[in-house]
Amino acid sequence: MSTTAVITGGAGFIGCNAAARFLEKGWRVVIIDNCARKGARRNLAWLRAKNGDLVFLKEDVRRAAAMDRIFSKYADAALALHLAGQVAVTTSVADPRTDFETNALGAFNVLEAIRKACGLSPSRRGTSPFLIYASTNKVYGGMERVPVVERGGRYAYRDFKHGVPETMQLDFHSPYGCSKGTADQYVMDYHRIYGLQGVTLRQSCIYGYRQFGVEDQGWVAWFTIAAHLGKKITIYGDGKQVRDMLFIDDLLDVYEAAFKKRKAAAGKAYNIGGGPRNTMSLLELLGYLEKSLGKKIPLKFAKTRPGDQPVFISDIRKAQRGLGWRPKVSAKEGVERLSRWVSENLSLFR
Repeated sequence: MSTTAVITGGAGFIGCNAAARFLEKGWRVVIIDNCARKGARRNLAWLRAKNGDLVFLKEDVRRAAAMDRIFSKYADAALALHLAGQVAVTTSVADPRTDFETNALGAFNVLEAIRKACGLSPSRRGTSPFLIYASTNKVYGGMERVPVVERGGRYAYRDFKHGVPETMQLDFHSPYGCSKGTADQYVMDYHRIYGLQGVTLRQSCIYGYRQFGVEDQGWVAWFTIAAHLGKKITIYGDGKQVRDMLFIDDLLDVYEAAFKKRKAAAGKAYNIGGGPRNTMSLLELLGYLEKSLGKKIPLKFAKTRPGDQPVFISDIRKAQRGLGWRPKVSAKEGVERLSRWVSENLSLFR
């Protein structure tokens, strides 16, 4: 019988790429998705065309009874990837209840479903699917007390040569930060209290194929798509904000690395991003796209959005040491791969 991976949000950008990776390895992949996100049905059709051992369950992580039923059936799965969630800070500010129910309650429902299906308790430890939770760098908040300087037309940390470490104080800003941070801590506590095997990965800027980025989320993909379509791009702030960027293939590599070293990784949190070697500012990305496409990109500027960090760069040394992982795709190479994919699939965005 094939090894099974259960992926919540499996029809989303990261989820469908992860599903494809495990299908190619001969795994059975069980996708849970409510298909509310743009592009989800297209991603699902793309996965179905691969003719692998794929099971699709149209469900919502907010439904506890549904999660109980699914994880009871797949209690022997080797891996559970919890990727389902509300993903935009702006949306969380406009509708904090839905954000909380999707991110915090949804994660709790998944954890409880696994705990009950596997009979875990403080006095009874046992086996369970290894849970990888996709957390976010937003658990560190705005980091207003971290000194930031401007160097060469971009923002930079004054002191963090290697980026932000996992020892940085948690500081949940925005409803999104609160809901994701809540789930982040629940995953680690379920390992402490119940022995549930899980790891939380505080992901930075992830981008790549099949990402239907929009203005509020997925900025690298959104800039790339908008540039190809000739749409005006809004820069919130001055455009000197810097992020470390991690290409989707490198993220899937760290998922596999965490699974392979699951005994050592369980109960830990890792910052996962491109690190100091793979960074771009908003203006630098736009300049790169203009040069690559040979055309000017129409811009307008607006006020900085709440909770927007002027810089976020992940210190990824803990993952390098503990998981034996490091990014392979440079920021420029990744943007070029994404741009080429968008160019070849423009019909998906019109």
